[in-house]
Amino acid sequence: MTGGVIASAVASHTPRMAFEEKTPEFQRGLVIGSKEMGAALRALQPDLFVINSAHWVSSFNWYATCQNPHEGICVAEEAPDLIPGIPYKRKGDPEFAGVFVETLQRAGIPCFRNESPHYEWDYGTLVPLLYLDPEATIPVVEISTCLSADHGECLRVGRLIHAVGKETGRRIIFIASCALSHKIVRGPHLWPTPERIEMDHCFMDLMQRGHISELLAWFPEYSRDAVAEMGGRVLATMLGTLEALAQEGVKLTGRKYGDYAPSSGSGNANIAVYPI
Repeated sequence: MTGGVIASAVASHTPRMAFEEKTPEFQRGLVIGSKEMGAALRALQPDLFVINSAHWVSSFNWYATCQNPHEGICVAEEAPDLIPGIPYKRKGDPEFAGVFVETLQRAGIPCFRNESPHYEWDYGTLVPLLYLDPEATIPVVEISTCLSADHGECLRVGRLIHAVGKETGRRIIFIASCALSHKIVRGPHLWPTPERIEMDHCFMDLMQRGHISELLAWFPEYSRDAVAEMGGRVLATMLGTLEALAQEGVKLTGRKYGDYAPSSGSGNANIAVYPI
């Protein structure tokens, strides 16, 4: 494949895994899985990571980062005791980001460039990349999670990411930085309810089997009943990238890396889906 999405993944970003040496035992399997998935993804030799973080939230419009390089200090605003500041510097891809913005605008989806020299990444963007690409070799474009977008629009954006990759000749790995079920409670070691754990395992199983049509049909119910993070928007965008491949007749398969683990009532895992 000369351009387009070559893999899509769900990546964990729990703040307690930001510093490996401080990661609690019940989340160490997430760190191990993140590293293993990162090695597998880097082996595909992508040109670009497009990462959709559940923690960069926009109200009405979509945004894409156009900075090159991305540079700053990441602080977890919701938990500065856990992530008081991690410096980062990673390559961007303003050309891809610009074409992405223009493509969404032509499709009638409000989208704008983030070119602010003062913008700094949220931890949902940085934490997965610390393990997926520890040497910061692969350029990154971050896209926001738009509250005004429904699942249908998120699916469209996912399909358009694949189209823009083909247009620009970029081999893209899409990263959905989010939990699965996400009805959070106080207590970092606490699991989702048994019913939500079962739904998460079903979701992961369908991803690993590459059954995208079944995932799409079930997704509204799953997102509602499992209480998917950010209303399922990030997962829906990921599913859109996979739907674009399936529509081209590409057969898909997936793999879960490391453990499924809790974080304050949420369910978290690292799963990647690839063309066969």
